[in-house]
Amino acid sequence: MSAICKKDGDILLLKRSGGRIDGAEVGFELPTGKIIFGEQPEEAMARVLYEHTGVQTASLQLMDVVAFTSLEGSSQLGSLYIIYEIKLDDDTPVKITSERYSAYKWTPLTETSNYPLDEATMMVLQITASKGVEVHSKLRRIGDNEPVLPASDAATIYTDGGSRGNPGPSGIGYYIVGADGREIKRGGEFLGMSNSRLAEYYALKEGLEQAIELGLKRVNFMSDSLMMVNQLNGVYQVKNMDLMQVYSDVLGLLSKLDSYSFTHIPREQNKEADAEVNRVIDENTQRGEY
Repeated sequence: MSAICKKDGDILLLKRSGGRIDGAEVGFELPTGKIIFGEQPEEAMARVLYEHTGVQTASLQLMDVVAFTSLEGSSQLGSLYIIYEIKLDDDTPVKITSERYSAYKWTPLTETSNYPLDEATMMVLQITASKGVEVHSKLRRIGDNEPVLPASDAATIYTDGGSRGNPGPSGIGYYIVGADGREIKRGGEFLGMSNSRLAEYYALKEGLEQAIELGLKRVNFMSDSLMMVNQLNGVYQVKNMDLMQVYSDVLGLLSKLDSYSFTHIPREQNKEADAEVNRVIDENTQRGEY
């Protein structure tokens, strides 16, 4: 579990007292803990926060549930994070009350990149921020006369696939956003006659190929296809024979990233990728080919 504690627009980061088990550099992270047998998640989150900071929660609200996969050598480490937004009691000052942490810091979300964050915290912050209204309102497309910024090694990629008729004329779209909220790239491709489930996977494959070409290493993939997201998070198995080859291709491309996550979002939060799908289908069907 992770807590995004807010006060006056800032969020709370805690500094680790020592290095991780794998020897990684000491850094900051969101308040994080595990559920003890018999606890409800809300009870566990409140307990963890109190144990580490001595603060009682004034209110606690579920924000998201995120599956996070990190590649460590030849192994894959999977975690499921339950993310809560917590408002603290203003009368209780934060103080470090456990040996796990040595210091704390209140900082605006936009300035968290200034601190050495552990990878799970970076993923959680990027995923939750990318789904927030405030962040979406700041997104803007880079103009033709504006220099394209070099991509960092982390980004959020929205993908979508569609088929008119299912099966019918089909297309894919992707939309890539950097950690600074600026668009890196968008595009689409016409598939010809296909079905919607294949189109969703081909869109993800194209998004992966774009990530690798741009040198991205840590990627949050966003899709409104619940079936595909659940399959890639291991909730469902892939049993459709027509998906096997592209599914295998996707797994091969994922191995080239350092870490990644898959999050299901509502269709209305995937408008940019969806627009690319409709654009390429319209361009090809208006020619009278289908």
